[in-house]
Amino acid sequence: MMILVFAQWCINHDLDPEQLYEEAYPNQGKNKVLLEVLENTVSKKESEEIDDQLVIQALQLFGNDDLAFIVQKEIEKRERK
Repeated sequence: MMILVFAQWCINHDLDPEQLYEEAYPNQGKNKVLLEVLENTVSKKESEEIDDQLVIQALQLFGNDDLAFIVQKEIEKRERK
């Protein structure tokens, strides 16, 4: 579920979830679960809003601190625009 929230949040903000994952974990290669979950995402028009802090908290709750850091960087980039 956490991966689906992350993937949908990325799509809602025109970000590539695979690219962000790779940036956070460059030595892990493709994440098979992420690839499977991407099939369950919807377009951003069909999706409900996903709060930025919810994504960060969910990632941290499951020990994905590196990915939470990358998400935070993307949020800060968006806020600067």
